[in-house]
Amino acid sequence: MSQGTLFDKVWDLHTVNVLPSGQTQLFIGLHLIHEVTSPQAFTMLKDRGLKVLYPQRTVATVDHIVPTENQARPFADALAEEMMQALEQSCQEHNITFHNIGSGKQGIVHVIAPEQGLTQPGMTIACGDSHTSTHGAFGAIAFGIGTSQVRDVLASQTLALAKLKVRKVEVNGTLPPGVYAKDVILHIIRTLGVKGGVGYAYEFAGTTFEQMSMDERMTVCNMSIEGGARCGYVNPDSVTFEYLKGREGAPKGADWERAVEWWQSIHSDADAVYDDVVVFEAQDISPTVTWGITPGQGIGIDEAIPGLDHFTDADQPIASEAYKYMDLEPGQPIQGTKVDVCFIGSCTNGRISDLREAAQFAKGQQVATGVKAFVVPGSEQVKQQAEAEGLHHIFEEAGFEWREPGCSMCLAMNPDKLQGRQLSASSSNRNFKGRQGSASGRTLLMSPAMVVAAAIRGEVADVRQIRKV
Repeated sequence: MSQGTLFDKVWDLHTVNVLPSGQTQLFIGLHLIHEVTSPQAFTMLKDRGLKVLYPQRTVATVDHIVPTENQARPFADALAEEMMQALEQSCQEHNITFHNIGSGKQGIVHVIAPEQGLTQPGMTIACGDSHTSTHGAFGAIAFGIGTSQVRDVLASQTLALAKLKVRKVEVNGTLPPGVYAKDVILHIIRTLGVKGGVGYAYEFAGTTFEQMSMDERMTVCNMSIEGGARCGYVNPDSVTFEYLKGREGAPKGADWERAVEWWQSIHSDADAVYDDVVVFEAQDISPTVTWGITPGQGIGIDEAIPGLDHFTDADQPIASEAYKYMDLEPGQPIQGTKVDVCFIGSCTNGRISDLREAAQFAKGQQVATGVKAFVVPGSEQVKQQAEAEGLHHIFEEAGFEWREPGCSMCLAMNPDKLQGRQLSASSSNRNFKGRQGSASGRTLLMSPAMVVAAAIRGEVADVRQIRKV
């Protein structure tokens, strides 16, 4: 088993007990909740006559079901309004901090916690959302959990978990032009597979990650779960500390200096032992697009869709299913595939740096005729910053719609949905069947810059061929 890694250190520091099952009872330092998985958990507490043990360690927001066009209350969707009211009432009853619409702090849960300085190195973090792995970018150990586990954390501030193995995923070198963090994680998942990380925590290391901003690191950690890993993390460094310094939830004054000293101490040791190590070179990564129905079915923009003989016997059935569902043929280039909808946003790529980069390609361009394109900021703070920089004008002048913050079409538990067999170029994280709201809708995952290229050309295009302003 691994020894001396950040994962081992944080796990040991938060161990309350070892249960008869062999699982660890792990203390959870920060619990994030939203309107989808928490109402049932609060009902379970009520049925058992329980209270929230440490309400100050729980923070709530709304993101999944909120509309991004008209956010007037009550919502047009009666079920969405019911979920909103349930969360509002539960937070009030249990004295939980709640960032509601219009508070200036509302947004996608995995965007607002980092931007407010709530996510910090050495923490254990849990949320009833699979992409909680995002927070590992700060050197935290962050788990997505189910509704019954949300209940457990509310009631006890602990989780029962089996300890994971640790795989070091090392990427070295400078990324070529037009290649982004999204391409890095899609390349990793493509190579290791969607089940390759089962039973593992991924430690992302190497000079490529050292050069990344916190937003970029969050993009990579966000999709650890798509590679089968339960969590992913990057060791904290000066980039981490610079991001956190001065943020509302971060330590201040002398507490800051003590915090940084401790954060540095939990870094994986130079002689740490890993259960597995894989190494990639940045120069081998190109703009990457998924062609199928799993995040692992990805190819470089210059590649053709692989034939069945490219896959193992175990993977051939889902490849065959993907060809049929996506209306794509083996040997067909992915470049030139017509798109209907282009979506920029989500907890993967809805941060300010994502919008800035996308705007540089959208400036002076025009969305192709017949393509619906829209941009959804990840939070109210991101929206405010983007508008202060005039990014919304750039997008609108290019023909993109500019929306209010929310999860939007990433999972379509709101009015933003594909219709029929529409094909979407999306900066989100999942391309499963029906993921974006239509039972027959199709999704191609790519970076925000690549989404802009697709919107402009009306088809999957190489962003390296688009003029950047």
